[in-house]
Amino acid sequence: MKKYIFLFILSFQGLLAQVQFEAKVSKTTLGLNERLRIDFTMNDDGDNFSPPSFEGFRIVGGPSQQVSQSWINGRSSFSKSYSYFLLPTQKGSLLIKQASIEINGQIYKTNPIKINVTAAVEQPRDPNEAPQISVDDAIHLVAEISKGNPYVNEPITVVYKLYFSYNIGITNWRELNKPKYNDFWSQNIDIKQLVAEEGKYNGEKYRFVVLRKTVLYPQKSGKLEIEPLSLDIDVQVPTNRRNIFGQVQVVDDNKRVSAGSKTITVKPLPEAGKPQDFSGAVGRFNFTAVPSKTNLKNGESLDLKVAVSGTGNLKLFTLPKPVLPNSLEMYDPVHNEQVQTPLSGMNGQISDSYTIIPQFKGKYPIKPLSFTYFDLGSGRYKTITSPEIMINVLDGPSASENTVATNSGVSKMKVSAGEQFKFIKLETNLLNSKTTDFLGSTMFYILMFLPFSIIPIIVLLKKKKEAIDGDIHGNRIKMNNKLAKKYLSEAKNQINNKEPFYIALEKAMHNFLKAKLHIETSEMSKDKVQEILLSRKAKTETVQSFINLTENCELARYAPSSSVAIQQDYDKAISIISELEKQI
Repeated sequence: MKKYIFLFILSFQGLLAQVQFEAKVSKTTLGLNERLRIDFTMNDDGDNFSPPSFEGFRIVGGPSQQVSQSWINGRSSFSKSYSYFLLPTQKGSLLIKQASIEINGQIYKTNPIKINVTAAVEQPRDPNEAPQISVDDAIHLVAEISKGNPYVNEPITVVYKLYFSYNIGITNWRELNKPKYNDFWSQNIDIKQLVAEEGKYNGEKYRFVVLRKTVLYPQKSGKLEIEPLSLDIDVQVPTNRRNIFGQVQVVDDNKRVSAGSKTITVKPLPEAGKPQDFSGAVGRFNFTAVPSKTNLKNGESLDLKVAVSGTGNLKLFTLPKPVLPNSLEMYDPVHNEQVQTPLSGMNGQISDSYTIIPQFKGKYPIKPLSFTYFDLGSGRYKTITSPEIMINVLDGPSASENTVATNSGVSKMKVSAGEQFKFIKLETNLLNSKTTDFLGSTMFYILMFLPFSIIPIIVLLKKKKEAIDGDIHGNRIKMNNKLAKKYLSEAKNQINNKEPFYIALEKAMHNFLKAKLHIETSEMSKDKVQEILLSRKAKTETVQSFINLTENCELARYAPSSSVAIQQDYDKAISIISELEKQI
């Protein structure tokens, strides 16, 4: 009996060993412009097939499934395969990872396969199917830059145009590498629909489409590099063959193009004539400081609006702050931006509105405000000064009625002349007091025992306060969340409006950095922010999350997003700012 059981186990293992599942490729070395076929084959039917992720490749065909079964001399054979056609997206040694499938309750996996991808190679073609034109000469990606040597904070534009010949057709295109604008403030211009236009490239007529428009403001001087935009384009090219109707037949081809990196030489703003109060404004502006009213009654308030309008880097500088007498109480300003960014650069208005409340009656001057900017037209610094504002408080207490100054500098109560001598009554009328004695009354005992009854309450409140004070971690979290919501208050007000929300969110993140790291917006490059935060003992994951969220603000303004995604970004910003505040 044991012998039969042993033979049965051996035969069962033999059946399991017969199951085969493997991956086969058409070639292990190919050019960047060649396609690769990979087949996952098995000799038994299976379920739950899971292909690899094909990192470094793009699927251009498949999966296609083939099943075959035959009987030869009483023996049956079964074969099943899944086929893919892949196009490499990069050069180098790439690895196709394992695929898996379930057969008879067991999981089987293929072996990983290494593929070596070289530079593009020339592919032999059938003479009859050879393209009439070269794809390399028919497609060109160009980055047109409006100015190659601007000043710091002077706007320049980058327009990416795809030129293509009249003889070919473009069926699809994908971005391989997006352009990066390190050390630039950038704003993408929304293109609602791609429109083919006619133009010239190297003196020859082409069609072209504008793929991307970007406005850039360089934030530092020197040679700054714009990393290129790269595309993978599917095209249809005519051949020498014709169909039965006499029409030219076309073949599908693929072309990868790049706009090439561009170097911008940025000039620093001149030091000659630069005022000390210059805050970085570059362009052409108007400046005003206007109060809502100048005559006030006791208890009233006024609004002082400090505004700059015109064209230039409106989002990249700060407005001057008014200086007020001590008798005028001023609250933190409400900042407002009404700025558009067309291809010519920012234009519109920014303003700070201050609420001012007078404390005493009298006349109080607000000193003139000065705003300085660099005029690109004349190449000089210009200063605009607002007129002095006189605030007249008509009634209320006077500052001189409360105190009188003496030579010793000690303030004494002032006695009015009318109250120096008052008539003293020499006669008085006495009234009989109540006969009931307070000692021994109900109120007497209530007031006597009341302090003793309050003692337990005081003890409980003291213990609760000590527990709250001892919860350092909890108090820190509360403080951090409060600080985060303070910076994000404007973003929360715009949470139902996608584009204003992300603009306010990005500004809140920048304001947080300015407050905590003491750096200006012009210095906020990705590398520098990361370096400073890490030097302040911030965690790498938190820093990366902060940078990713900041970069995502610009993309999210133009990408479709739901209210749920906006709320998630808002909650994520609160969490990140709280974590950074706790860590640094």
